[in-house]
Amino acid sequence: MNQQVLMKKIKKMQDEMLETQREIENTVFYASAGGVVNVEVYGTKEIKAINVEDDFEIESKEDIEMLSEMIVAACNQAYKDIEKTTKERMEKYNSMLGGFGGLF
Repeated sequence: MNQQVLMKKIKKMQDEMLETQREIENTVFYASAGGVVNVEVYGTKEIKAINVEDDFEIESKEDIEMLSEMIVAACNQAYKDIEKTTKERMEKYNSMLGGFGGLF
């Protein structure tokens, strides 16, 4: 395979990788904690929305702490989902690039 053909293939793969990354970044990931907190997070890990169920009542300081913990748990779950999706969708490119002997 000549160098020009190889460079075109590499460029095409880079373009596909960037497009895949953009798709992930524009995807909204959803996660929930305790059935009380629901979060929406973009693939960039930027929070889009946090919703607390209407029937959740704060009656004590412990309720506020619990709500805070649920928000953190839901966000962390969304972040894990983003990382998993990114790894799965980008894995084919990483394995292809590995075939180039560490050029990238």
